[in-house]
Amino acid sequence: MSNYTRYTFAERPDRAEEADALCPTVWPEFMLQDLVANSNWGYLTDEFAAFQFFLCDESDAIVAVGNSIPVTWDGSPETLPNRGWDAVFEQGVANLLKGIAPTVLSALQAVVVSGQQGKGLSAEVIRGMQEIAAQHGLGALIAPVRPSKKSDYPLTPMERYIRWARPDGLPFDPWLRVHHRMGAKTIKVAHRSMKIPGSLADWESWTGMRFPESGKYIVPGALNPVTMNLEKNLGVYIEPNVWMVHEISDRLTVDS
Repeated sequence: MSNYTRYTFAERPDRAEEADALCPTVWPEFMLQDLVANSNWGYLTDEFAAFQFFLCDESDAIVAVGNSIPVTWDGSPETLPNRGWDAVFEQGVANLLKGIAPTVLSALQAVVVSGQQGKGLSAEVIRGMQEIAAQHGLGALIAPVRPSKKSDYPLTPMERYIRWARPDGLPFDPWLRVHHRMGAKTIKVAHRSMKIPGSLADWESWTGMRFPESGKYIVPGALNPVTMNLEKNLGVYIEPNVWMVHEISDRLTVDS
């Protein structure tokens, strides 16, 4: 039995802003500059409030937040988009505006508030998404997963990284391991899941680094090197994610 209480933004709109404000505190600054997110984030609170939630501990403090969006997917690995995170966000909003009924739920982010790690909250967030998918009759939870330790190995291709395993056979990466333990299947790499462009001044501000010449740079928190072009005054980060799929069982216990 969980010691945490889950509320959707629809159930507790009075705390939605508070929950939303906690999320940026756990990400590197450059991860907050995704153009798709910045253009569409308002839809989550305004139109998809039933799919956003937070977890409270016994003192009613918010300790974790989950964001997701309903989308359509035909179940074929080939149709999971290479643009991963950006693509599902855009599709969810487009489906809403066109009146297209979703078939699955896509995770967008799972945030555990600083100081609350190591308590099993990340699994609680995934479980919350699974249950919300079941409540809405959606057949799967799909997730463009950002492996939590990949930034320690930015020169290793994602295809190799996801094959790394511990002696017990479980994934090397902690976040991939949580999904795996909860029944998710690893499908494929989304090579261009997010695209974050910025001027050199932007990147210097976001990272505290300097970029004296054009080329690729390892930036703390990035899963891949960032490409800098001084002639164009442009730095571009392309983030790879990993498509994982949780089937939603008919026996899944959902909140009444």
